[in-house]
Amino acid sequence: MFLYINTKKGFLEDVKKSSIAYDIEEEFFFNFKRNISRSEINSWRSSIYFMSKILQCKEIPENAGIALEYCIPQTSKRIDFMISGYDVYGLPCIIVVELKQWTRVKAVKESDSLIETYTGGRIQRVVHPSYQAWSYASFLKDYNMYIQDNRAGVFPCVCMYNYAYFKGDCVNSVQFNDYISESPVFSKGQENDFREFICSHIVKGDSCAVIEQIEHSKIRPSKRLQDSVDRMIRGKREFIMVDEQRTVFENILDIAEKSYQSDRKSTVIVEGGAGTGKSIIAVNLVAELTKKGKSVRYVSKNTAPRTVYMKLLKGSKDKNSIENLFSGSGNYTQSVNNTFDVIVTDEAHRLTSKSGIFHDLGKNQIQEIIHACRCSAFFIDERQRITIGDIGTVSEIEKSAHAENSEVTHMKLVSQFRCGGNQNYIAWVDSILQIDKDKNLKFLSEDYDLRVFDSPEELRQLITEKNRFGNRSRIMGGYCWNRNKYEKNNPDFCNVEIGDFRMSWNIENSVFAFDKDSINQIGCIHVVQGLEFDYAGVIIGDDLRFEDGRVIVDFNKRADTDKSLHGIKKMYRENPEKAMSIAEELIKNTYRVLLTRGIKGCYIYCTDKMLSDYIKENISY
Repeated sequence: MFLYINTKKGFLEDVKKSSIAYDIEEEFFFNFKRNISRSEINSWRSSIYFMSKILQCKEIPENAGIALEYCIPQTSKRIDFMISGYDVYGLPCIIVVELKQWTRVKAVKESDSLIETYTGGRIQRVVHPSYQAWSYASFLKDYNMYIQDNRAGVFPCVCMYNYAYFKGDCVNSVQFNDYISESPVFSKGQENDFREFICSHIVKGDSCAVIEQIEHSKIRPSKRLQDSVDRMIRGKREFIMVDEQRTVFENILDIAEKSYQSDRKSTVIVEGGAGTGKSIIAVNLVAELTKKGKSVRYVSKNTAPRTVYMKLLKGSKDKNSIENLFSGSGNYTQSVNNTFDVIVTDEAHRLTSKSGIFHDLGKNQIQEIIHACRCSAFFIDERQRITIGDIGTVSEIEKSAHAENSEVTHMKLVSQFRCGGNQNYIAWVDSILQIDKDKNLKFLSEDYDLRVFDSPEELRQLITEKNRFGNRSRIMGGYCWNRNKYEKNNPDFCNVEIGDFRMSWNIENSVFAFDKDSINQIGCIHVVQGLEFDYAGVIIGDDLRFEDGRVIVDFNKRADTDKSLHGIKKMYRENPEKAMSIAEELIKNTYRVLLTRGIKGCYIYCTDKMLSDYIKENISY
């Protein structure tokens, strides 16, 4: 969807009338039912005026197509400016322009795609604009059927019209060469070079025909993307399916194909506990459906699983193509019915009603996902709901499916492939946390390394030793220590203090599951849920203790910076019984998730000694 379309001639006339920014603002409100900030409107005015000067060049055809603010399907991203026409061979051609008002840029050490600049009222890390423009162009080439079928050229570029090079600046640093070579940067004083770039690709005008074809084209993965995804996933041990996993996988493929042929909606609900292989099936489905030419998305609310799977699957040339397969759960608030063939939702228990930073967008993420595709597959474990806002339950999915007139199929995964493949360990965790209050189990196994330590330092030393073999062991903890927002990227700042023991929370700009320095940090629930490690070290904080034969939760011991229980104190004042019931479920679920992240072993430290003694008493060595 474009918020503005016109020919070059019409665009220049509208600029003279100063009407374009208002037209875009009205169109945005009409489509999204919310207002644009004044700062963004002012940015539009500045960019529109600059582009009008660039286009006042007779070599650029008068009837070349001009489009502003292209809303990339099913994402919150928009392409600033597009110019369309035909090249010297008569093939359709489109130029993707990313416009920036930045005046200074600083490189991020050892990153080929991140920079630091002043934007959004502060200095922050963002992707390099060449990467941004290149990624948008890649999306069009990988998923727009018109572009694929008509061999249309898509040429990204960046125009930083306020930016003047000076000694030590780095927007064209060699570390960004891979993206700059594909998406050149034009800065202040390079207006003629920018015009030459446009004219080198667009020789003849199209009267907006190319833009309109792109607007109405269907979404379909390109053959190149199909081949690359298949190649990258084949043979990776993280994604090998066995036994019932393969059965569920094949059944979902069959349901998806029948739904596509009959043009009727289908919804599949796959229930499975921790370590049963839900994510393995989900990623394999995305790869296989892409290979078959279906438009598909992998969705999860948590960024951690998406980041890990993208990193595992990426090749240097396929980096952005793989990213486009993965999506957050809040990207479907304005979805058009059946835009995609299949949407695979992992960690469906984490879905919420509202979306957006301020939780003010959409109505129900579950129904929005079902609405956006012909076939939806939800992988769910209700015992992994960890925040007040989580609405992902089997009954809620069924309710949303019926509202969308979608047929529902239920499947279950039972076999355990984590925790040494020991189903007894999962049952023991539920027993020890008194989630399953009818059982009182002791754990005995020679196949799973379970230990309880009297000091967090002992736990750290053993996990560090285990991590030397493969970088696949991590320490994680309950969210009982505040995170300093000013030190969130400082690994030397110790948020977690237990006596003489000091460690940092996981830093924001890292991939906790991969970065080697993460062994020196403690991962919170939000960066480990949905992932697994060889050995998991778990620090249980003051929000869980043992008294009079009962495991007690205390939501007052949760860190103020954790939003998982946001609103629980107010709820407690109004309805104490309800608040305690919710707090007990969510806090125990949090530790259930942490205690089931280890494949080969789990090492535990409790700040409450009575809880530590209680756990030790229920382990037989």
